Amino acid sequence: ELLLALLCTGVCYTLAKMSFLGLGQGADIRIELSGLEARKKVDVKMEDGKKEKLPLYFDGESVSGKVHITLKGKKLEHHGIRVEFIGQIEMFYDRGNHHDFLSLVRQLDPPGELTSSTTFNFEFLQVDKPYETYTGTNVRLRYFLRVVIVKRLSDITKELDVAVHTLSSFPDMNNSLKMEVGIEDCLHIEFEYNKSKYSLRDIVIGKIYFLLVRIKIKHMEIAIIRKETTGTPPNIYTENEQIAKYEIMDGAPVRGESIPIRLFLAGYDLSPTMRDINKKFSVRFYLNLVLVDEEERRYFKQQEITLWRKGDPKTARKIIK
Repeated sequence: ELLLALLCTGVCYTLAKMSFLGLGQGADIRIELSGLEARKKVDVKMEDGKKEKLPLYFDGESVSGKVHITLKGKKLEHHGIRVEFIGQIEMFYDRGNHHDFLSLVRQLDPPGELTSSTTFNFEFLQVDKPYETYTGTNVRLRYFLRVVIVKRLSDITKELDVAVHTLSSFPDMNNSLKMEVGIEDCLHIEFEYNKSKYSLRDIVIGKIYFLLVRIKIKHMEIAIIRKETTGTPPNIYTENEQIAKYEIMDGAPVRGESIPIRLFLAGYDLSPTMRDINKKFSVRFYLNLVLVDEEERRYFKQQEITLWRKGDPKTARKIIK
């Protein structure tokens, strides 16, 4: 009987200690976005490289919804419940440091005790979202909602990612691109693209003129290169990725010949050009012209182009409302 009494005392003490520390009290959190069924979903590459469909938001749009908290026990003592809307840049080589360029907070419940499962409404009005969602080789820019139930020892948290697209209007200046490639007394080529700034669903149209050809060219191709630059001097990391490759000529050209170029951008995984985003990273795109001769020597000429996301008038009206 004495042993049983001691065991009961020990169990009661342990349970009391767990209750005092808030252990053994848990909850499940579910975030529900308003109007989710009607909202467009887009594929976003996640950190593991897999694509996930996320609800799409634009700059200036409000973000609202409900937070559902389901208790796992009879009650939940807490030191406050809040929901946050965060825009964050994460460098994959420096995972300990996250750079928040946007951080909004709404308090859902003051410190106290929940005795039943509860639903809270939240709304972040007309949120400025200055940058587009992006996942690259060394960097990720993401927007997400985070619900935090503050507890004595270990907080309970839940995150939900959303996608953001930045829209642009037609550029005021959009000059054509003209360049020359030459090897003295061997090769002289001029190539021209119809413009220097393209929407993501645009067509690159151009021509290549052969003014002098004294080397045996086997074939010619054009590629789209994405150049991602991260970090700050002296620690700058640059990654080049070939997004698309298109053969524009097979066989030897002759002097005076011209080769047309038509490259459809809509079929490729492209993002808008991103320059000096929050002083953390840049993403630039280049048209890379490659000539290969019969001895497999390769001649390159690279030209930067600006990519932008065209705003849909219907979307623009919806945001203004």
